[in-house]
Amino acid sequence: MKLNAYLSGFGNEFVSEDERCPNSLPKGQLSPQVCPYGLYAEQLSGTAFTAPRDQNKRTWLYRIRPSVIHSPFKPYSGSNLTSNWDQIEPTPNQLRWNPFKLPENSVDFVDGLNTICGAGDPRARNGIAVHIYAINASMNDKCFYNSDGDFLIVPQIGNLLITTEFGRMQVKPNEICVVQQGMKFSVDVEQPSRGYVLEVYDNHFVLPNLGPIGANGLANPRDFLTPTAHYEDRLGDYKVINKFMGKLFAAQQPHSPYDVVSWTGNYVPYKYDLSTFMVINSVSFDHADPSIFTVLTCPSDKPGVAIADFVIFPPRWGVSDHTFRPPYYHRNCMSEFMGLIHGTYEAKEGGFRPGGASLHSMMTPHGPDFQCFQKATNDELKPQRVADGTMAFMFESSLSLVTTEWGLRSCQTLDENYYKCWSDLKSNFNAGIKQK
Repeated sequence: MKLNAYLSGFGNEFVSEDERCPNSLPKGQLSPQVCPYGLYAEQLSGTAFTAPRDQNKRTWLYRIRPSVIHSPFKPYSGSNLTSNWDQIEPTPNQLRWNPFKLPENSVDFVDGLNTICGAGDPRARNGIAVHIYAINASMNDKCFYNSDGDFLIVPQIGNLLITTEFGRMQVKPNEICVVQQGMKFSVDVEQPSRGYVLEVYDNHFVLPNLGPIGANGLANPRDFLTPTAHYEDRLGDYKVINKFMGKLFAAQQPHSPYDVVSWTGNYVPYKYDLSTFMVINSVSFDHADPSIFTVLTCPSDKPGVAIADFVIFPPRWGVSDHTFRPPYYHRNCMSEFMGLIHGTYEAKEGGFRPGGASLHSMMTPHGPDFQCFQKATNDELKPQRVADGTMAFMFESSLSLVTTEWGLRSCQTLDENYYKCWSDLKSNFNAGIKQK
C-alpha cells in the first residue's frame, strides 16, 4: 500500500483533499446546497455539539456516498471481545502472561481481538478494556468501527497497514496509533502480527499537562501524525462490523466505506513514534514516579486522576546518587497493566518477555524481583544507560480491572509461577549495625 504524506500536530484544525480532486472542500461554509464534485457532506462528531470550544471535536467528511447506505445490523460472533466483567471471579493476585499465541488458522484484526481485562460499562460511557490482538490475515472488504470508545493500538510484532476514512497510515512496532470513537478502519498485514489495545469509554486521549516541567517535554505535539485524504470509488459487497454496547454487529453495504475525497476538522485518527518521546528523569537522587513517562492520558472527572494513562519506559540515562534505581516496591490505588514491545524490562529481566504482559491490581504489592534487587543494591552508582534496546509500556487506570475467562484460562499463556520471582527476598535486617 503506497502511503500519502501525513499532517503533523496534536488536536489541530486540519484540512485535507485528495490531490486527484482539487478544490473538493467547500469554500467558506461546511454544508453547501451542492458540494463540489457532487459529493455528500457528512459530519462525524466526537463530542456533544455544545461541548466547550477548546474540547469540541468534530470533522466534516466529503464523500462519494453517505455512510447511511447499508443493510440492517445483525449480531456478529468471531472474536473474544467482551465487557462482561462478571463471567469469572476476580482475583487480586499478581498476574503475568507469557507471549500470547499467534493463530494457526486465518484470523484478521476483528476476529483476532481478545479481551484480557477491564472495568466499567460502555452503555454508561464509563470504563476501559484491555485487548490483545493476534492475527495473520488482512481485513479484505471488511471494516470496523467502535461506538463504545477509542482504541489505542500498540503493535508488538508486524507492521499494520491501516486504512481509515481520513486516509491511510502504516504503524510499526515502537509506534502507536489511536482510532477514535466512530471512525471506520481496516487493518492489512503482511506477516503474523500481535499487539495490545487499550479501549477507553469515557473521554478521548489528550496530552498530559506539563506543570513545572514547562513548555516542552514528554511527547511533543508536532510528532503526532494524521493521514491525508485518499479515496477509493469502488462498488462491491462490503462488511461493516460495529462494536456497540460491548457486542459486535455486522451489516452489508454495496460500496467501499473509504470514499472520502476531502475532510476538515479536529477529530482524526493519528499515530506516534515512541522513539521521539523526550524523557524527564531525576538527576540527583531517588526514583521519580512513573507519571513522568506519560505519553497520553484519558482524564476522569476528578482533577489529576485518569481513567487511563499510556506510559512508556524508553531508553534513557540513570544518574541518580544514593538511590535504589529500579522501580521501587509499591502498592498503588491504580491498576497497572504492563506489556513489552521488545528488549528486557529492567525490574524483571527473566520472566517478563516481549509479547507477554502483567497485571498488578489495585493495592496488590509488586516491584523488582529477587535478582533485580540483588543487582541494584550492589551496583556501582555511576551514570549508566537504562533500557537500551527495550520498550516497555503501561496502561494505568484508576479503575479496578477484572480479568476475563480468556485472560485467565482460554489464552493458555498465564504464568502460574509468577509469584515465585519474589520468594527469595529475605530479611536483611540487623539491629546491631550502626547507621551513619
